Amino acid sequence: MKMLLKRRFLGDNYTIGTLYIDGIRFCDTLEDKNRDVNKNGKFDKGEKKVQGETCIPYGTYKVTLNLSPRFKRPLPRLMDVPDFDGVLIHRGNTAKDTQGCILVGENKVKGKVINSTPYEVELVRRCADAIANHQEITIEIV
Repeated sequence: MKMLLKRRFLGDNYTIGTLYIDGIRFCDTLEDKNRDVNKNGKFDKGEKKVQGETCIPYGTYKVTLNLSPRFKRPLPRLMDVPDFDGVLIHRGNTAKDTQGCILVGENKVKGKVINSTPYEVELVRRCADAIANHQEITIEIV
């Protein structure tokens, strides 16, 4: 299963994107502020991560599905993200809910995603199906 996250709005405090699964639009996304200004997948040339207020660097990451100790439910987890640990894809509404994670939903309110729970549930289902079918799951962030 291949996910593609296209970031389309880089705001002062949040980032809005579109998530595609196997080439088909799935939902909108909300992340913290982008600080990988040159979009090269690392913090360099004066770029700095701010704890809990920075979206992950551009790049391609493997994704697994495991039980979140914080949320107590299975969630997609991005692996080997430079300078980050525990990056999940989950429900939420504002940049304050992200802590560096990717929120799924509908961007119908400026700076937010809404109706996020059904998107998280469906994404978890699709990841579980992919794993059951021995498919690798990746996410490319552009």
